[in-house]
Amino acid sequence: MDKDLDGARIAMTETTNRRPDKRIPTELELFYYARRIDAVGVLANISYSGALIEDSRVRPKIGTFVVIHVHLYPPSAFAAETPFEVVGHVVRHSPAGFAIEYKDNLDPDVRRMVDDAAAVAAAPH
Repeated sequence: MDKDLDGARIAMTETTNRRPDKRIPTELELFYYARRIDAVGVLANISYSGALIEDSRVRPKIGTFVVIHVHLYPPSAFAAETPFEVVGHVVRHSPAGFAIEYKDNLDPDVRRMVDDAAAVAAAPH
């Protein structure tokens, strides 16, 4: 069951769609933690300014800082991949998760993660 840490339910609508950058749809699994909560979710979309995490069992309170770890490629026994680590804060809730805005969207690692995620999303499956 989905639940908010603060008990509030705030749905994402067109009026709350304030992310200035183009959103890239993805279906990447991620790990995140916020306020002593560890959880997994799906990176539903990503941009240079933020991300939407869905299929999460817990939605952190709006304003809470969240650290996400994104693996762009499945880990293999032959090559260890270091996940991208991004810090942001929760700006809104969606019916199945929450959206974050990055703490530093000018960080070259954030920009590289978005570019790499776009390439993975565009690749034929």
